[in-house]
Parts: sequence; structure tokens; C-alpha cells
Amino acid sequence: MNGPVAEIRSAVRRFLDAVQPPAVTVAVSGGADSLALAACVGRLVPGASAVVVDHQLQPGSADVALRAAQQCADFGLVSRVEPVVVGAAGGPEAAARTARYAALRPAAGVVLLGHTLDDQAETVLLGLGRGSGPRSIAGMRVFDAPWGRPLLGVTRAVTRAACAEQGISVWEDPHNSDPAFTRVRLRSEVLPLLESVLQGGVAASLARTAAQLREDCDALDSLAAAFAGDCCAVDDISELPVALRRRVLRAWLQGEGVPELSDSHLRRVDALVSEWRGQGGVWLPGGFVVRRAHGRLAVEPQS
Repeated sequence: MNGPVAEIRSAVRRFLDAVQPPAVTVAVSGGADSLALAACVGRLVPGASAVVVDHQLQPGSADVALRAAQQCADFGLVSRVEPVVVGAAGGPEAAARTARYAALRPAAGVVLLGHTLDDQAETVLLGLGRGSGPRSIAGMRVFDAPWGRPLLGVTRAVTRAACAEQGISVWEDPHNSDPAFTRVRLRSEVLPLLESVLQGGVAASLARTAAQLREDCDALDSLAAAFAGDCCAVDDISELPVALRRRVLRAWLQGEGVPELSDSHLRRVDALVSEWRGQGGVWLPGGFVVRRAHGRLAVEPQS
């Protein structure tokens, strides 16, 4: 019977066989998920690297990062620590994520992240709770270049068991038990309650739902791409199904440089097509406004 180490090795091999990256880097925090991944990659990929990001948000973070980097070196990885300065935009979790991903972005190849099936389930629940549409409920991709997540089908229990099996000492991030963070409460309160009420298998079911929605979203995005040339011509898109039309509009607005589109923004822009009554422009993030005139939409700077 395959043990936890074998399960992780199989997942990583499947990912590497499918993607065939020219170079591999593992993002390591010192926790069980990333260390289990790093130990596996160290055995499977000669010359692979590891990067430990020090967010400098907790006392002793430099020591934690150095210890994780040394563990990765012991696994056979070329390891280094990247200290970052975390800003304040979007709240502490978002700001830390922004700084981390900027430090991890590679010149070439892929960066492997230790996200597990449990992380995927939490992401789906966050998307459901925020009502932010199918894209967020579709969760994380296994591969979204340059980011790779080979462990999305592996549970957190398996990564912990793999570390224990190999005698790997893991760091327990105190933020992971701090109820001030929404994701922590999902992990420690909401998901266990759902597992109890629904008699198990909830995390796996949420992950399957994410995969199914991702396939649907990808199909609709592919269809929407056919209208990318001139979607600001209202007659060209007005008869499209709503789900497809809004994807066309989203792609067009992003191409025009509009950042951080919410569902509310997109619905108001869509109303310029589907519910036209001569209304004024729609104000959007980044200092933009969308107006309709002479049967066309146009993005303009806010005056």
C-alpha cells in the first residue's frame, strides 16, 4: 500500500510529466506542505532550487527562514532566503501574498507551491461567501504559469504524515491558528462543522466542484476570446448569452488597463449593452469610466 511519501511523489511526477518545465523552484515556508513538496522535488529534480520568503512580520522570522533554507539544502536543493517588505494595500493577507509572489516570480521555469486539497476547499468556501462569481469558486489552477500546484489533490494530513515519515521537523506558523484571519476560522471551525453535518468528504467534494467549474470557465473564456477584436461594438455582443457577454466585456476592460474588476462593476458595464436607456457612464477602478455612444462602448480616463 502506498504511503504518504509515495502519494506526494506520484503527484509531483504527474505534474512534471505534464508540464515539462525547463527549471523548477519550490516556494518554502517551513511548514509541512512546502517541506514535504521540497523533499520530494529534491529527490526527483537534480538542480532544482528552493526560495524561502521572509516576510519579516514576526519576531525571529529570519531564523525560521534560514532553518527552512538549510533543510532544503539538505534535500539537495539550491536554496536561498528572500526578505521582503510587506505593504498595507488590501489588508495583511493580501499584502503579504503580493510581496511573496513578487519575490518568487522566476526568470524561467515554474515555481511549485505547496497548496493542498484542503487549501482548495477553503478557497472555494471563501469565494462562495463573498459571492464573487464562478472564477473564485473555481479555485486555484494546478498550473497557472509560472505557478505550479502539484499537491492540489493531496490532503494536508498526507503532507504532515510525509514529513513525520521522513523525520522532517516543521515550523508551525502562529498565523495559521490566529482566528483574526478568515481562512483560519474556515479551517478550524467551518470545515470541521460541515464535515460533521454532511458526514465527511466535504473538502474533496469542494475541490471536485472547483475542478468542474474551472473546466466550464475555461470553455467560456475560450469562446469569449473570439470576440476580443471589437467587443466595444454593442451590436456584436448584445445577443450573446449573459455569461459569455460578460466574459467578453471583462477581457476587453482588462485589455484597456482597468484593474480589479468586481462583479458589481461588470454588471453595471453590461447594463450599458443589455439595459440601455441613455444612462451615463460607469465609473471603474484605476480612474476609468466606460461610456456608450453611437452604438459603441469606450473606456476613458475620469475627468
